[in-house]
Amino acid sequence: MIRFGDILKVIGEFGRFQKWLVVLNCIPNFLIPFHVFGQVFIVMDVPHYCNTNWILNITQNLTQEQQLNLTILRKPDGSFEECSMFTPVEGDIDSIIKDGQNSTEACRDGWVYPTDPKPSLLTEFNLVCDRNNLKDISQSIYMAGGLVGALVLGPLSDCTGSHMMILLSLLLMGSFGVGAGFSPNFYVYIALRFIVGAAFAGISISMSALTSEWVGPSYRPLAMIISYCFQGVGQMALAGLAYSVRDWRNYQFAGSAPAFALFFYIWVLPKSARWLLTKGKVEEAKKVLRKAASVNKRTVSEELLNQLAPEKKVKSGNILDLCKNPRLRILTLIMVVVWFADSLVYYGVSHQVGDFGLDIYMTQLVFGAVEIPSRASCIFLLQWMGRKKCQAAWLFLGGVMCLIIPAIPTDFPVIVTVLAVIGKSALAASFSTTYVFSAEIFPTVIRQSSLGLCSMVGRVGGILAPLIVLLSKYHPAIPMVILGGTALSAGILCFFLPETQNQDLQDDIRDSPASQRSNKAVNGSFENGPVQTEDGQLKEAAITTRF
Repeated sequence: MIRFGDILKVIGEFGRFQKWLVVLNCIPNFLIPFHVFGQVFIVMDVPHYCNTNWILNITQNLTQEQQLNLTILRKPDGSFEECSMFTPVEGDIDSIIKDGQNSTEACRDGWVYPTDPKPSLLTEFNLVCDRNNLKDISQSIYMAGGLVGALVLGPLSDCTGSHMMILLSLLLMGSFGVGAGFSPNFYVYIALRFIVGAAFAGISISMSALTSEWVGPSYRPLAMIISYCFQGVGQMALAGLAYSVRDWRNYQFAGSAPAFALFFYIWVLPKSARWLLTKGKVEEAKKVLRKAASVNKRTVSEELLNQLAPEKKVKSGNILDLCKNPRLRILTLIMVVVWFADSLVYYGVSHQVGDFGLDIYMTQLVFGAVEIPSRASCIFLLQWMGRKKCQAAWLFLGGVMCLIIPAIPTDFPVIVTVLAVIGKSALAASFSTTYVFSAEIFPTVIRQSSLGLCSMVGRVGGILAPLIVLLSKYHPAIPMVILGGTALSAGILCFFLPETQNQDLQDDIRDSPASQRSNKAVNGSFENGPVQTEDGQLKEAAITTRF
């Protein structure tokens, strides 16, 4: 019985078929930043003060400046208090002007936003003062949707296949993203965004699994990371979209509706032949393999395809196998810590894009621009240094940057922003490496469940990231110290992981990374296996071993 990896070498490990798959993967990755980071721009703080129209019931003959002077306190810098006002009193305006007012209270009739030309999420639902924390809490709930999506859609994808899960997730992301633009209140908006977060997790997990199962080991980083580079492109486009579309409802429509244009995925997105084989669907797998060979302009013989027929259906795995198998248990524990650190630090830094002292749109543009080379560099570094060294190095770099930022005075916003850009780009590269590394470590029968579990823990980091940012009100350095320490700790654990560079993917739980055959000769040892000659005949390669 022949291995799937050997068939892949015959039909092409990275031909036109796989390149088309990468292109299809890039489009959803381009759209994802509109949902993940978009809320930062539609809840930006704007000047505001209490609505004090109560005084107009006493007299209408007041200018705006006089009304504010009589009803709202001023700060030491001369600006008006944002969250308190003088307590309304009865009487005539002359007595109010003469005697003044001493007692104050919180805003009772809402707020006024004098400089905001278009309705934002913040101004329409009054996310200020005692409701200010709802901004970060809602972002945490969005990431909680990602956690639920990873928990539910990951295992479901193992049952239905990544092809079907990608289509479902795109439909959910588009439908509920557009629906959020019609939200009558903030709580409906949060609920709809929760479902969008779940869809985001489903797309990330399924796209990673599908890509990793179709390309050869040496091309896997290239295929996966190119698609993740488009998240950086999406972040750059996000800066332009948020700048040009200030009305938050129109922003939701513009950022979500493009997902509906991907309906053609129903016909062009391929199924995973490797997954079909693990489910015993041999004939369907052969059909997909023939199509892949045809697109790649290769010829695969029926004799070779017939050897794919397993003697019995591969036993399906489930998430409990990660706990039962001692080797997988250790790998899983380390990988979930790495995912947690990646997500916590990456989103923690991203959500503070407006806190570094420079223009928020320009900072977002730079954030997206630097991600492209940092992610792209992984294509070469993963082949040069290997998976675990790259993973550890990116985490160390991101952690160190986060620890240095609190030591820089706020009078140097450019330096702070540069350090934040380096840290975020390092974590973006770490995220890209994590997807590649995770897809190679776990077996096919539980790959999407495993990615789902890791992604679920990663979403916990995403949930906590906005909440950690809230700790800055106790001390500005607390969030960055936590983020930096987490990244450094995860980087140390990476050295306990096995190296998976140039190894074929595992299919069965009983396999181990060390047992997978490499595409290269190691210590002069060449693997044996079927080789297809130019005339299409199959013959065994000779075994040569030198030490």
